[in-house]
Amino acid sequence: MIVKTIPAWVAETNAYVVADELGGQAVVVDVPPQPEEVGRYLAETDVSVAGLLLTHGHIDHMGGSGELADKTGAVTYIHSDDDFLTDHPEQQLRRLFGMLPNGRYDAPVVRESLIPGETLELAGLKLSVMHTPGHTPGHCCFYEPNHGILFSGDQLFAGSVGRTDLPGGSWPDLMKSMREQVMTLDDEVRVLPGHGPETTIGRERQSNPFRGEWAG
Repeated sequence: MIVKTIPAWVAETNAYVVADELGGQAVVVDVPPQPEEVGRYLAETDVSVAGLLLTHGHIDHMGGSGELADKTGAVTYIHSDDDFLTDHPEQQLRRLFGMLPNGRYDAPVVRESLIPGETLELAGLKLSVMHTPGHTPGHCCFYEPNHGILFSGDQLFAGSVGRTDLPGGSWPDLMKSMREQVMTLDDEVRVLPGHGPETTIGRERQSNPFRGEWAG
């Protein structure tokens, strides 16, 4: 399996292009605003996009999905509990980043709502949907069991977890999601987060500074 990490936009959000092989189909996990770098990689590797998977509705993770969906014709998947975020990207741009719109920042109007526990079969991949509320109400992680990879969005980072001080955030929900879902995975599972370097479940189980809170 090929996983290309593309940090993009002012927030250095990790977009991931995931494919079985170059020249075939791929899925894109999270699409920051102004997704030119994602589009450039897709063109260079001659892959078509079978789906856009959005971990949550914050603009730095979905603000380029409308543009990329228009260009590729790919279906966009996101949990409907985050519609209050995805439907108002320019409000987020001002509130979260203190920026005024100077381009396109949106998700497609027509979206497929993620169903907790479902398995998405796209581009030859099987991705399990884990509904992990806390950072946002509709936050989801995507787990690829055959290669032991978790796309964690803003749920879990190397040495940290997602913030919960934004609208819809909940620290108790975040810790419950960690305890009941994320930390049930094996230590060897690679964690590819929405920001920063990759880690593993085992590493975070041993050294994450918040491990005592989700364990308790």
